[in-house]
Amino acid sequence: MLFSKFFALKDRLRQVITHPQWEKFIMSVIIFNAVTLGMQTSKTITAGWGNLLIIVDHLVLVIFVVEIAARLIVHGWSFFTRPWNWFDFIIVGIALLPSNGSLSVLRAFRILRALRLISTVESMRKVVDGLLNALPGMASIMALMSLIFYVFAVMATMMFGQEYPKLFGDLGESFFTLFQVMTLESWSTGVARIVMETHPNSWIFFAVFILSTTFAVLNLFIGIIVDAMSTEKSEELMADRKDEHDWTREKFVEVLDELKAVRGELEDIRRQREIK
Repeated sequence: MLFSKFFALKDRLRQVITHPQWEKFIMSVIIFNAVTLGMQTSKTITAGWGNLLIIVDHLVLVIFVVEIAARLIVHGWSFFTRPWNWFDFIIVGIALLPSNGSLSVLRAFRILRALRLISTVESMRKVVDGLLNALPGMASIMALMSLIFYVFAVMATMMFGQEYPKLFGDLGESFFTLFQVMTLESWSTGVARIVMETHPNSWIFFAVFILSTTFAVLNLFIGIIVDAMSTEKSEELMADRKDEHDWTREKFVEVLDELKAVRGELEDIRRQREIK
């Protein structure tokens, strides 16, 4: 009797959490919670509505806990076989940690609940899956960029460090300055032209560095990500075509079976007429 009630509850919960309206409700709660957490950063708003925002925050957390509990009941241990379920579980778990005293810094992590939109919205999930698939290739590009940075940082420290210690005084300063140059943030007026006052030909160094990093290596990042997205989309299309092919094949087999049955009935009718 107890098991039958449990399985009945499990079936009802499955119907609820897989319903499109439930998914839209959870998505709305996540967006609403992100807005209210942003409102808590305003001293003016918290002065007038602080208590209400805290109540809303606790209510939202209860909804998230109930949702995770329902999914655990429905899926059981298989819930933990999907990485996105781990993602939701960890985010909600962090929100349940106490945020008083020495752990008050954890209050800032409550905004991580907004990241649940990634696991809720399918299009966002596909983008993240594509980025994760691109990680092996991106690691190789990171290693290449680190090597280029190291070579240019050593060169810059040796060539410009004595005259410009704030920019290239040691290896760490050179790394940071070259990172600024790579991002093209005030690289000309803030770095290159200053160095060119005493080293007129230093423009060659900066031009080669920018061409090697900003226009070459960073574009490799984009290429790898686009390729991963394209592969993900191709695999998805192939899976859809396979499902469509399997469905067509099943229908074709069903039609053949029906034709065979009709043919058998016609043969029976013909034989009965011959006997008569």
